[in-house]
Amino acid sequence: MSESEGNRTPPAEREALAKLEGGVGRLLDEVGHLRSRLRRAEARVRDLEALLMRFTRGDTDPAELRDTIVRLEGENQELKARIRDGREQVERLLARVRFLEGRD
Repeated sequence: MSESEGNRTPPAEREALAKLEGGVGRLLDEVGHLRSRLRRAEARVRDLEALLMRFTRGDTDPAELRDTIVRLEGENQELKARIRDGREQVERLLARVRFLEGRD
């Protein structure tokens, strides 16, 4: 379409075309978003299917897995307690340093 023809397009038609282009743009953005979500969902399904196959084949013993989880949770609690104790010791040392600095 030449520029002179474009100038003859009524304002209402230009406005409708702009709205249509905007709507199509939003739809294309949404399709892109949905495709991205679909790819992530398909990857998750593949991962879950592989995990399910491991359990159904017997490669992983659920009881052993449970025991491992319990052991790791216990270790995690122990490490948290050690960190808490370490922080308390650091706070005590800092208090001593502050006291000694105040004596000078």
